[in-house]
Amino acid sequence: MNSFLEGVRQRARQLNKCIVLPEGEEERTLIAANEVLKENLARIILMGYPEVIRQKSKDLNLEHISKAEIVFPDAYEKRQYYADLLYEIRKNKGMTPEQAYRLAADPLYLASLFIKDGKADGEVAGAINTTGNVLRPAFQIVKTLPGVSVVSGAYIMIFKDSHWGENGMMIFADCAVNPDPTECQLTEIAVMSARTARILAGIEPRVAMLSFSTKGSATHTLIDKVSHATEIAKEIDPSLMIDGELQADAAIVEEVAKRKCPNSPVGGKANVLIFPDLQSGNISYKLVQRLGGADAIGPVLQGMAAPVNDLSRGCSSQDITNLIAITVIQAGGL
Repeated sequence: MNSFLEGVRQRARQLNKCIVLPEGEEERTLIAANEVLKENLARIILMGYPEVIRQKSKDLNLEHISKAEIVFPDAYEKRQYYADLLYEIRKNKGMTPEQAYRLAADPLYLASLFIKDGKADGEVAGAINTTGNVLRPAFQIVKTLPGVSVVSGAYIMIFKDSHWGENGMMIFADCAVNPDPTECQLTEIAVMSARTARILAGIEPRVAMLSFSTKGSATHTLIDKVSHATEIAKEIDPSLMIDGELQADAAIVEEVAKRKCPNSPVGGKANVLIFPDLQSGNISYKLVQRLGGADAIGPVLQGMAAPVNDLSRGCSSQDITNLIAITVIQAGGL
């Protein structure tokens, strides 16, 4: 395990947060929950049929699952209470009490309601559900932070060479959610990624807004979007160390930065890279991971009023454990 994840786990142990896992019958989720409980990384709520969870735990020799709270949504004693809460939240959008009662038995909706009600501090799901299914109830119930209109996905990239970023650590965003962000959305992604760098990675952000141009070396409306987003971010947070538009080499290689952008406060030493669209972000993190041998931890969702994190359906139990610990840190930083 790398030092970043070791540090995340140490911090998580001190916070005593509660994470709800709506896919509680899923094998990888159970194995992860067992490790989380064994290591005291979080308190856990598992959703699913209790007998199925207990039998699978027995078959897999998961001795610590007994410490989890198990909730069977269909027969949950507070189903009506949470149905009423959902109805109050969504009635202006046309939801009926009957629809709310039905959805209160959906584990993904009930998980978001637990967060809204303060019963849980965060959620991790997506081992068997699509991103859309995970995020839909979260957007409707948990919602975004005040002043934030867009949710984005950041990856914490850990490099073997400590020269890159901050002792070998960088934040890449958005690599998971927004196909073609507007200027204002790109601004929010930058500001929220800087926040992730501080809260989760424990580093002071130096944010590079990436493009195929450096400081006017080319002209195009796509470049204008990045440079305008940079200026808006500076207005929103004048203390933020951010610059753009920058090409990738100008952002991370000091020798190149000296030639292309000698007056840039982040040129050659950026530790947060903001990509202009989802195509470039997603492709870049996968290339860096596969060809460069970097560890890619995430995606960590940014901008929610409480942490709701979405797994890849190809995830391992260790991936789930790590994301639960990260979710705890996010909850502690809100």
